[in-house]
Amino acid sequence: MTVGISDCAVTADPQGVLATHALGSCIAVVIHDPVAGVAGLLHFMLPDSSTDPERARSKPFMFADSGIPAFFRMSYELGALKQRLKVSLIGGAQVLGSNDVFQIGKRNHVAARKILWKAGVMVHHEEVGGDEPRTVHMDASSGRVVISHGGKERELVPAAEERKRNV
Repeated sequence: MTVGISDCAVTADPQGVLATHALGSCIAVVIHDPVAGVAGLLHFMLPDSSTDPERARSKPFMFADSGIPAFFRMSYELGALKQRLKVSLIGGAQVLGSNDVFQIGKRNHVAARKILWKAGVMVHHEEVGGDEPRTVHMDASSGRVVISHGGKERELVPAAEERKRNV
């Protein structure tokens, strides 16, 4: 299933694959509960819905502050538990280069981290920043996340596991 900009998907289908493309300054929040077999992907575009409350009502997944809570509630409805969720953040690039005065990618990343921290949700993996857009694919049954950008593809691995590999 392809998740577009300002949208999300949550599934308990063990055959499911979730994907999103063209993550520039946007952030993908990817979740997986390995016990409940629930997986989800949110592709939000902006950090704060107060900039356009009317749009936030009709498209809550466009914004971090309205989209992330709604996304997590959807996963809980399918049986996910907050304390079991493996959470990844991907994206937040500065695609307009170093002259980007708005720094939407950085602001999106900070907003997501703050919302998750306040909710008591730990972020397990991140690949944020840079200046190239990314594509994300997630296998719903295993929680495996593959990121493509700059013509290369790699699996997102927790920092602790990466350190073990390099020892």
